[in-house]
Amino acid sequence: MVKNKQYDKERALYHTQNTIIDNCLFAGPADGESVLKESKNIIVENCSFGLRYPLWHVTNFTLENSTLNNLTRAALWYCDNGQIQNCEFFGIKAIRECKNINIDNCNIKSDEFGWKSSDINCINTKITSSYIFLDSQNLYLDNFHLTGKYSFQYTKNVKINNSVLDTKDAFWHSENVTVRNSIIKGEYLGWYSKNLTLINCKIIGTQPLCYCENLVLENCTMEECDLAFEYSDVNAVINGYVDSIKNPKLGEIIVDSVGEIINDDPVMDCFGQVILKKTEQVA
Repeated sequence: MVKNKQYDKERALYHTQNTIIDNCLFAGPADGESVLKESKNIIVENCSFGLRYPLWHVTNFTLENSTLNNLTRAALWYCDNGQIQNCEFFGIKAIRECKNINIDNCNIKSDEFGWKSSDINCINTKITSSYIFLDSQNLYLDNFHLTGKYSFQYTKNVKINNSVLDTKDAFWHSENVTVRNSIIKGEYLGWYSKNLTLINCKIIGTQPLCYCENLVLENCTMEECDLAFEYSDVNAVINGYVDSIKNPKLGEIIVDSVGEIINDDPVMDCFGQVILKKTEQVA
């Protein structure tokens, strides 16, 4: 066990194995990098980090009850099989090219978080991040609160439940994404997505869900949504009112009411239908 120590030199605990690291401070005038690089089978608990690149190429690890401050940029890269619990991350690019990581009850403020990673579970966690989870796959998020921009671009195989996504846009060029029982607030949601399914969701923001392939909405509501579904292949059941729907390419959009249905000057053939529930009128 390593306990109650302070380290600030380059690779201070390089290649540490089969060890508990408890109540240590990684900071100081030497400003060394990569303090736990190439470590394996470690438990890091009650620690504070203020140095760059602390966990790279780390396998089979637990990180809990610890803080990684804003100087801890690129905190975890190329790591496998990790448990992260009750932690705070404040440095940019906190996770990249990692696999099999479970994140629980964390507070994270980290731009470019979670890039090019796979098999990430994130529950009971708040994240503030631009470009979160870019080009990542096999993601599961539950009770998750995101404040961000340009979220989940080029992701594949994503499941999100019981969450709030407050973001400029999300799911551009994504594939096989399902969101349930969640609030999605932003602009230009889901453009160019493939196999995006939204179930029991509230969607807020301008020009959502355009250029989509195999888009499905079940029991959703839409607020402040204008010019929705342009050039999308969509089957949707929407409760309540939609500001406007424009040129759906294929499928059916069943809605209680709509402010305006726009079928003008399409650049491709558009055969999508808008059906008003109460009157069964097809437009």
